[in-house]
Amino acid sequence: MQLLSVKTKSGTLNFTFKWVFATLLGFSCSLLMIEISEKPDMDIIEALIGSLSISLPQSYILRKTISPVSWVLSTLFCWLIIAVIGVGVLGWTVTIADFLPTRIFAGIIAGGIGGLLIGISQWWLAIPPSFPSAWKWVFVNIISWIIAIPIGSTVGLFLHKITNLFLGEVAGLAITWLLVAIFTGISAERIMKDL
Repeated sequence: MQLLSVKTKSGTLNFTFKWVFATLLGFSCSLLMIEISEKPDMDIIEALIGSLSISLPQSYILRKTISPVSWVLSTLFCWLIIAVIGVGVLGWTVTIADFLPTRIFAGIIAGGIGGLLIGISQWWLAIPPSFPSAWKWVFVNIISWIIAIPIGSTVGLFLHKITNLFLGEVAGLAITWLLVAIFTGISAERIMKDL
């Protein structure tokens, strides 16, 4: 199957907006099926449901450039690995630490490992080799998750302490997904533009 390059007339902002919307829509829908909880409480089924919730709307945005089936399967595969190796269900788990430096450090470690696995899986299994700068996707994911998890976790901790509601942690995860979506959306459009 020959995949066509996407040349957006509106540029990076239009693609990034669609990507962010699709990613946040997926995260919002996942909240209907997955209960956000602390790291040890999440399991493999929840990882698969969550990654499917994110990858389906993203695959729709990428459908003219990347095979939707490849995108969904590569995303399911990496989240399965992330859950199995004990990193937690990245993007749906909250660290149990209340000490801010520990949260930040744990977020950097989990983000680095998760971002590496996500980037490699999607680059290797989904992104066509015809993209000359596709290898950058690995580093984009690492950096995005390393930045987003500590920020979202910090916001979640403060909101949880201020409101005494676990919903503050969910808001922190939404911030994490927003940041990841913005960083990866801008980068995905640039990678596709290089074709």
